[in-house]
Amino acid sequence: MTPRPPALVAVSHGTSSSEGRAAVRALFDAVVGAAAERWGDAAPATRLCHVDVEQPDVPAALATLPPGEPAVLVPLLLSAGYHVHVDLAEAAAAARSAGRDTVVAEALGPDPRLVAVLRRRLAEAGAAQTDPVVLVVAGSSDARAVEACRRVRDDLAAASAREVSLGFLSAAEPRLPDAVAAARASHGAEARIAAASYLLAPGYFQDLASSAGPDVLAAPLLRPDDAPPELVEIVLDRYAASAGLR
Repeated sequence: MTPRPPALVAVSHGTSSSEGRAAVRALFDAVVGAAAERWGDAAPATRLCHVDVEQPDVPAALATLPPGEPAVLVPLLLSAGYHVHVDLAEAAAAARSAGRDTVVAEALGPDPRLVAVLRRRLAEAGAAQTDPVVLVVAGSSDARAVEACRRVRDDLAAASAREVSLGFLSAAEPRLPDAVAAARASHGAEARIAAASYLLAPGYFQDLASSAGPDVLAAPLLRPDDAPPELVEIVLDRYAASAGLR
């Protein structure tokens, strides 16, 4: 009998936004369906949990698996900051100490497929090819996460052949209102400033982005009615790389 693969434990940040929760659940449901299509009877067990705000947390989700069944924690997080390097790393270490082989997969970004979704969301919001773009990022005190966001900014600029600047909503500089103001000052008062939302789902940060003054604000990568196939593929690929599967 072929051994069962490690469980796929998807870990989101967690949100108090009902729309954000629905969007993350839609992504998870799509991942479950796509895993069944990719691996058939050999598809892994799946769980959804959170590092903050919501329950279940990682230990509670792992406790629902059979004793000793290995697991891969797949961050539903765009950058590998504190939650990945500390919270999930510690959760995985605690699980291993309790006898469960547990590893943490890479974060969702950077990835060219995320850039494709960003460009689609900008187009859906009505941004013109000539509009200067500010990439909206939640922000992190972890320099590695900030650098990853700079890479996404550069990739978006290269893919769309337009100027893209970066605006953080917390923890790093420049803050989004300042980035929008700088883009407007650089391109003139008549320029339309478009904001590309490098946020996973609707919620508090998307609301903050709306108040920062862009003329066009794209939707986050996820919507309750739209879990882009690119994100589903990334989740499965991150899991497969850590689980040793194709």
